[in-house]
Amino acid sequence: MQTDDWVRAEDYAEPRCLLCDEPHGAKPKPKHIPWQRVREKFDAYTSANDYAGARRHMLYWLDEARLGGDLLGEFQIHNELMGLYRKTAQEKEAFQSMDAALTLVRSLRLDARIDGATALLNAATVCSAFGQNEKALSLFTQAKEIYDKQLAPDDPRMGGLCNNMGLSLVALGRYDEADALYRRALEVMAHAPHGALEQAITYLNMADAAFLRSGEDKQADEYLETALGLLEDERLARDGYYAFVCEKCAPTFLGFGWDAYGKELQERAREIYERN
Repeated sequence: MQTDDWVRAEDYAEPRCLLCDEPHGAKPKPKHIPWQRVREKFDAYTSANDYAGARRHMLYWLDEARLGGDLLGEFQIHNELMGLYRKTAQEKEAFQSMDAALTLVRSLRLDARIDGATALLNAATVCSAFGQNEKALSLFTQAKEIYDKQLAPDDPRMGGLCNNMGLSLVALGRYDEADALYRRALEVMAHAPHGALEQAITYLNMADAAFLRSGEDKQADEYLETALGLLEDERLARDGYYAFVCEKCAPTFLGFGWDAYGKELQERAREIYERN
């Protein structure tokens, strides 16, 4: 007669957790953070240019994800923190979040998936921002291989990758390759939400590349004029993303001596952030 099922460990052992009443010896289930809500609040902070608030918010939820054993939540938060630390020039923290995100890519087996490719892209932009362009190019190349296989040709994520990868190529003096990527970004962004703004950024990148390549302003000025026209499109919503783009574009105009317009963009960004 079988007696194995008469008395089990959970019948006499204390529960593993008195609050959740999980059986003794059971593997705890992850407690997932409410990622959609976390992300929306994060976006609200960044739209108001409150990067300190955004950081506090994400670090709070990073602790919650760790306590709950939510590896995917940790990955999602580190993916966003990489960009935040890059924007605020916090190099040490940016690389720490980058390393954590890439480790989680492997742990969660996201290596060949879009989420993993996006983490590679974000990691590459961190490396590029802090002068590690050879490493950045390697990461961009890995991300692009996945995007090429899994994204539609006109997916805006591909345009963003081409734009950022072009910056590293320019930094390494590989102008022809950068130009090809910038032109692909323009084609992709022609069909994307916020497409005009993204194209403006690309044209400014092309202006920088043209000047670095030839040392002359003529071609660069043409790209600057085109970018200005895109930024002045009256159909564009003057929202937080518009402010971010104005803030991003202003230094290029100022660098080429277009001081009045560069300062105007900075003022527009300030007014939108204050309103938000």
